[in-house]
Amino acid sequence: MLARLREFLSGPDLSAIPPRIVQRIAQRDWSNDILLRAIQLAIVLLFCILYAVSPKTYPQDAFTPVPYVLAAYLSISVVVLAWSCLRPIPDWANYLSILFDFSLLYGLLISFHIQYEQPASFVLKAPTLLYVFIFIAIRALRFHPKFVLVAGMAALAGMAFMIVYVTRIDPADSMLTRSYVEYLTSNSILIGAEIDKMISILFVTAVLAIAVNGSRKLLVTAVAEQSAAEDFERFFDSAVARNIRTAQERIMAGNAEKRLAAILNVDIRGFTALAEQLDADSVIRVLSAYQGRVIPLVQRNNGVIDKFMGDGIMASFGIGGASETFAADAIRAAEAILADIRDWGAQDFLRISQTPLRIGIGIATGTVSWGALGQDQRLEMTVIGPAVNLSARLEKHNKTLGSNCVVDARSWKLAREQGYAGALDAEFRQAKLDGVRDPVRIAVLSLHDGNSPARLDEVSDVRPAGLEHAPKS
Repeated sequence: MLARLREFLSGPDLSAIPPRIVQRIAQRDWSNDILLRAIQLAIVLLFCILYAVSPKTYPQDAFTPVPYVLAAYLSISVVVLAWSCLRPIPDWANYLSILFDFSLLYGLLISFHIQYEQPASFVLKAPTLLYVFIFIAIRALRFHPKFVLVAGMAALAGMAFMIVYVTRIDPADSMLTRSYVEYLTSNSILIGAEIDKMISILFVTAVLAIAVNGSRKLLVTAVAEQSAAEDFERFFDSAVARNIRTAQERIMAGNAEKRLAAILNVDIRGFTALAEQLDADSVIRVLSAYQGRVIPLVQRNNGVIDKFMGDGIMASFGIGGASETFAADAIRAAEAILADIRDWGAQDFLRISQTPLRIGIGIATGTVSWGALGQDQRLEMTVIGPAVNLSARLEKHNKTLGSNCVVDARSWKLAREQGYAGALDAEFRQAKLDGVRDPVRIAVLSLHDGNSPARLDEVSDVRPAGLEHAPKS
């Protein structure tokens, strides 16, 4: 029981949570604390405005402590807000802030009866007393039940002090009554009514503390899961990760769906020989630099990174969501990669690897199956189909041709129909690909200099298998 009470007061145990997640939770607490201080300042400003615009019915020669109390309250609120913006406020300062809040609030109430020269019981009937509940409630923004409980205890202690103050200030007249009607129509005090107020404060505090305790646990869980989801997206393409997270049903091995898609394979030429010449750190640096250039270009053109295969990257277009330009997007991505590699490979890559960068790209389109493979506890989202195999064969055929990018001719035609009109020239050939029985009509793509038009009209109106009903732009 004591352990549960200790956990309730101190919040969930974070010792088993990684420090980076604890730090994110602390940053969320800090943001909430700044919001709390801003609300406090807004409340004080509201007090000041209401006091400034309200009619002054007290005698002109009366002592007026209210402006001084409000000024002190405003000054402290500004200082604490500035402090919280600069750095997180420690717990002891939060406790002092709570005491200041309620001390100044109850001091403001007492100043009312002095300024308006009314009996002390006047303070217990001032509507400003209701702000007690606001000062308790805003502590819930910290998502720590201990702050709510301390605020509630401070409010109860203040109410008890007010009752004692009102009933003892005039020894000759305690202002007490047993009549509810007299209590409502005069300055008399009904102890039962004041006890009702204290019970209300107690129950509001208890309910809020319980709710905040549950919210704290949810906050810790939410931050941990958000961090896990962000890490998840580092291992999966963001579009794939989003589809997995938002799937209506649990993804199971063997579940798949057919999509019209373009598959792009890109690979570094001669990387095996290069890796044998470099130490392990240099190999990783080369791959990291190369992937850091290629991946954003693929994603910028609506591509989904499917997998890394050493120095090879396989990407899909039309998988993350239905697309009418998947073939054109794949060609645009290839163009962007070729343009980027031409400049970067001749400079930065040469400094890293001591050899010029040469790449090969293969693109094919068709109907593919996209789904989960593996065992229930270890799944991999991937695409399977003739276009995947053909893309890989086309990429490897760059070695034979000494080219940088090869696409089957029908996919090039489809890309043109989908609106591609970029800076790539297409040279058409009949090729015998390894692992493919029949010769394939291919288009060898290269960047043109902008002075001559690309050769685009050398392909008959034939579509890749599975694309008979593909949309035209």
